[in-house]
Amino acid sequence: MKNYILSKEVTEKKLRRMALEVAERNSEEKQLLLIGIKDNGVVIANTIKNYLKDVFKGEIKVIELSLDKRKPGKITLSENIDFTDKSILLIDDVANSGKAMLYSLKPLLEAFPKKIETMALVERTHKIFPIKVDYIGFSISTTLDEHIYVEVVADKVIGAWME
Repeated sequence: MKNYILSKEVTEKKLRRMALEVAERNSEEKQLLLIGIKDNGVVIANTIKNYLKDVFKGEIKVIELSLDKRKPGKITLSENIDFTDKSILLIDDVANSGKAMLYSLKPLLEAFPKKIETMALVERTHKIFPIKVDYIGFSISTTLDEHIYVEVVADKVIGAWME
């Protein structure tokens, strides 16, 4: 049996709230690049984009970033883009150790972005890499043996559970 820590309804509220925070903190920006870490980070990025449409006046673009989260080596983006002077929001489903987000910064830092912010639906409180998550849906203290899963069905986030 799954031990849900976020229901579908609560997840939707948290994603909507985070989108409003993004719009508020980036109200002067003409463009936002939402970079979702595959797979669930992309779903969350697209959800945030849909919520932002009504409250953010600038252009919103979603890009997919792929890497092996356990042994990050090669990092690929869904399209080549110049990140110079861009405002970037890096999005993942769960911020565990901070490793995936840290390695995901590599291609972004090869240019000179205006700023990079981070977002995770769920943040675990014991990072081993120096990543600070700017937009957090839910923060939870866990043991190293516990795992958090964000559940996605048909490109919709339907909750999060822990085992």
